[in-house]
Amino acid sequence: MTLAILSALPEEQSGLVHAMSGMECVQHAGRSFWRGRLQGVDVVCALSGIGKVAAATTTTALIERFGVQAIVFTGVAGGLGEGVNVGDIVIASHYLQHDMDASPIFPRWQLPGYGQTELACDDSLSNELLNAARLALQDAELNHQGKACVHHGLIASGDQFIGSATGSNRLRDELQAAGHQVLAVEMEGAAVAQTCLDYAIPFAAMRTISDRADDSAHVDFSEFVRTVASRYAQQVMTGLLAQLASKSVR
Repeated sequence: MTLAILSALPEEQSGLVHAMSGMECVQHAGRSFWRGRLQGVDVVCALSGIGKVAAATTTTALIERFGVQAIVFTGVAGGLGEGVNVGDIVIASHYLQHDMDASPIFPRWQLPGYGQTELACDDSLSNELLNAARLALQDAELNHQGKACVHHGLIASGDQFIGSATGSNRLRDELQAAGHQVLAVEMEGAAVAQTCLDYAIPFAAMRTISDRADDSAHVDFSEFVRTVASRYAQQVMTGLLAQLASKSVR
């Protein structure tokens, strides 16, 4: 199996790329793709780009050009759900596009042509990712205050940076009123989920909570990515690959 690891930011992937054996960089569709082996698994690493269209294009290239058979996304997100705090990890169970609104032709948030508002992630791959994330946070050096935890649930995506308390509260309240218990918000994952659904490719995603999607969302973002999110991504992905490699040789 060839696994794709998508990341939103280069800091989250640099350690993985440097750890590859037989690494080769391929230029395609205006993007760089790094392929090689990690923990005995064939992998292709790529940056998603920012926003849903960029992420969908990268995902399509991974499937069409590189023939990947599963995709995992790492990145950061703003926390929306109660108890979802900075430094926590959210593993997506489903995705929703919070800026999709084709009403009155279709209900708000429903994807035209799909008949659904929420896109499910792959259960098996998501469970492997959940296990890897929980094991990673047992590392006292990584989770040095012992407060970070792992959540599993709905993540919303849209082509908008949610960076005010007013905006995040409105988004959360509107979604919850419609029965969508959203935990976090970001800008790419739902597009990757939709593309993977079209191609019947297993998809899973983890997001490290960098802020509460409020007025503090702009504070020390780069420092957080460098010191926290990048370390989470490398350790969780390394653990996931080790789990997948172990199962493949049984």
